[in-house]
Amino acid sequence: MTVSDTHERSDQVFEAYRHCERVVREEARNFSYGIRLMPVPKRRAMSAIYAFARGVDDIGDGPEPACVRLDLLDRSRRRLSTVQEVLRRRADVEALEGHPVLTALADAAARYPIPLDAFDELIDGCEDDVRGADYKTFDDLLRYCQRVAGTVGRLSLGVFGSDGRQRAEGLADSLGVALQLTNILRDLREDRMAGRIYIPTEDLERFDCTLALDDSGTFVDPPWRLNELIGFQAERARAWYAEGLRLLPLLDRRSAACTAAMAGIYRRLLENIAARPSAALNSRVSLPTWQKAVVAARALSGVER
Repeated sequence: MTVSDTHERSDQVFEAYRHCERVVREEARNFSYGIRLMPVPKRRAMSAIYAFARGVDDIGDGPEPACVRLDLLDRSRRRLSTVQEVLRRRADVEALEGHPVLTALADAAARYPIPLDAFDELIDGCEDDVRGADYKTFDDLLRYCQRVAGTVGRLSLGVFGSDGRQRAEGLADSLGVALQLTNILRDLREDRMAGRIYIPTEDLERFDCTLALDDSGTFVDPPWRLNELIGFQAERARAWYAEGLRLLPLLDRRSAACTAAMAGIYRRLLENIAARPSAALNSRVSLPTWQKAVVAARALSGVER
């Protein structure tokens, strides 16, 4: 089967999409609630995007030595180039060597204007992680957030479609930043134990915090200072949500529902962290399944906007 066969799917392509949808169900505990609101063809395309992005992210966070992870990220970049070459030549998907995620991604990109180059930026961001990049200012962190999360927003927009593509891309980028800022607060302790700090140095200095841990893995900074630091970061994330959610009126109903569900879950997560900073400092905060389902239902009905 060639990529030009856009109206028929071979068993190979069908199984490739099924694989990607399994990845979403098993790994995307928050995003899956939004993706499932999409029509089947778009849901499959979104699953392919997520599965490739997840694979890149898993490499960046993996236990292997840095040199191994950088090599694996370079391999992901080469695989992406292979997908792009298959699309350019309208070649047979056999060139993808039976790799289900690449096969599904190639088929999805043949059907929708997905900007595959954005994955290169995602890989760049993961390489920053592996090399231990530090973030002295918020502008430094912003560039990282745009690479690892804003890109996913722009990729998704290729499937959604929108009115005013240029404006929509900017808003999708902003929403991705909001989601990533929420992730940073949710994973603050976990990242710190892995030797990573995403809070900008200028903010740590402003609130006189170090994010140092004692032998038991507990933050040694005074709790009230940490609470103020988290409150400041949460307020910053709220501003990015307010900007990014202006994307919704530019999308069709199902795409807006998908976006509103994903953003709604993360916004509630952010508010839980802001309300109880001590919980975020001691464990990984999450929403119960029933609450995620409620947010998704409200998004589909247009309430969660």
